[in-house]
Amino acid sequence: MNFYISDVHLFCKSQTNQGVNYDNRPFETVDEMNQHILQRWNTRVTNADKVYILGDIALRGRSSALIGLVAQLKGRKILVIGNHDDVSDYRYQQLFEEIVPYKEVEDAFGGKNYKLVLQHYPILFWKNQHRGTIHLYGHVHNSIEETFYQRCLIEMNASEELSLRRQGGERIRAINVGACMPWMNYEPRTLKEILEGSGNLT
Repeated sequence: MNFYISDVHLFCKSQTNQGVNYDNRPFETVDEMNQHILQRWNTRVTNADKVYILGDIALRGRSSALIGLVAQLKGRKILVIGNHDDVSDYRYQQLFEEIVPYKEVEDAFGGKNYKLVLQHYPILFWKNQHRGTIHLYGHVHNSIEETFYQRCLIEMNASEELSLRRQGGERIRAINVGACMPWMNYEPRTLKEILEGSGNLT
């Protein structure tokens, strides 16, 4: 099974009531958030599953406490690196099956195959976006930037020329898999769950 998530921000006080709590997360302290995510993650994921982490798993990657916590997260972890990820510590690097800035993968459910472009940052143009390839991203959280980006996609889909509908182009789909998004709820999700929860299944 494949799972996806972004912007977990372990050990980041600014994501809890100990700090500014940018996302209005339901956590009073970093410890509460870390333990909640660990428990939810390990309830869903087995060590045989792949988890694609689309950046910003934590504020920094050089803390022994962080390394200890990430080591407890189940699954074969692939890190698509984000702006907050520090992977300079060799011990931390060993927790991931792969560390890359960009990844193209395939997934399937319900008898249908899906091609995905994975990157921490939302992009407007990606490989085969008019042929059904879906872009999963993070970085912008549930913010004005997310609203603006999704508005751009709506306008691109509305334009016959930009969507390449005249050439049989499919609807352009890009979905934010940031942990704070309602369909993510601070745990890794399958592609089916992401598409259904975000209203992008069809």
